[in-house]
Amino acid sequence: MPKMKSNSGAKKRFKVTGSGKIKRKKAYKSHILTKKRTKRKRKLRKDTTVHKTNEKSIKQLIPYK
Repeated sequence: MPKMKSNSGAKKRFKVTGSGKIKRKKAYKSHILTKKRTKRKRKLRKDTTVHKTNEKSIKQLIPYK
């Protein structure tokens, strides 16, 4: 059986934690930052976990992580 291919975009965007959850960055932090409050931008810096309903599909995209 040949190896599965990982999705290149998903490899860059997601990391698997030690407990098996998937970490992701928060959205809305890339541009037009002048109108966003400092508190909001600070909260967007932190990583968060992927919702459990999306975990299965993302794990298929990154099978070897």
